[in-house]
Amino acid sequence: MLSRRARRTVEIWPGFVDALSGLLMVMIFVLMVFVLAQFFLGNALSGSEQTVNRLSAELAGLVDQLALEKKTTEGLRTDLSNLSAQLTDASAEREGLEHDVAALLALKAELESQLANANQRAESEKQVSLQAKAELALLTQQLEAVKSELSRVAAALDVSEKQTADQKVQIGDLGKKLNLALLGKVEELQRYRSEFFGKLRAILGDRPGIRIEGDRFIFQSELLFDTASSELGADGLRQVRALAGTLAEIARKIPPSIPWVLRVDGHTDKRPIASNRYPSNWELSTARAISVIRALIAAGIPADHLAAAGFGEFQPLDRKDSDAAYARNRRIEIRLDTK
Repeated sequence: MLSRRARRTVEIWPGFVDALSGLLMVMIFVLMVFVLAQFFLGNALSGSEQTVNRLSAELAGLVDQLALEKKTTEGLRTDLSNLSAQLTDASAEREGLEHDVAALLALKAELESQLANANQRAESEKQVSLQAKAELALLTQQLEAVKSELSRVAAALDVSEKQTADQKVQIGDLGKKLNLALLGKVEELQRYRSEFFGKLRAILGDRPGIRIEGDRFIFQSELLFDTASSELGADGLRQVRALAGTLAEIARKIPPSIPWVLRVDGHTDKRPIASNRYPSNWELSTARAISVIRALIAAGIPADHLAAAGFGEFQPLDRKDSDAAYARNRRIEIRLDTK
């Protein structure tokens, strides 16, 4: 039994020794690798430190160079600013010089023109001097002829003034006679006008819408026409026929030498009218006056003794803004007058 265990122990030991020697060799190898790595790492660090020192030196040189470049740049900027200012001053001075040159050129041209004109006048004056003498002689002859003609005209004027004085006396006499004749006609017509208005008042009666003012017989428009219309109503037509009868009676008494005319004037108030038939108060007032004229002609009054006029709202009798004023201004005026 013991010999068998001894043999087993002897057999295990050589394997252990082999394993231990192998481990030792591995450790020696690792140690050698570590030593070599340390060696190479030291060399690498030494080279890196040298590189860093070299780069630091180069960096310091670049910093110095950059500072020098900055200083140079600042100097160049200052020089550039000075040059710009000098260039601006030079440009302004150049513009001033160009303006002065232009002015001098204009002055030169003006002086040359004046010189040319002076030379031309000098040449002209030489010729004019000769022409003036000839013209003076001609003017002297013409002046003598004018004096002779003036004497003749003065004599004729004296005769004409005498004739004119005589004619003025004759015209004055004719004017007086004409005025007297016209005054007589007017007075005579005034007599017939008074008779006409008197008879017309008696026929038409003393109605509120009919009145006489001065030399005018006035109808309010409401007596003759409907609102905004120029057609005579039945009552209005009766009023106009009565007017025509009285006028025809008076007309037979008026001598043919009196150029009489019955004038019919249409008036409206100031309120505007706008329709297809009457665009304004002018048309309405004129149409109403013409309607009265047509009714008078139909009643036998000669048309050559009638006249119509429309005044719109522009000749009011009452300028107030009230219904009463509007009614008073809407009217037809009848006037017996001379042509």
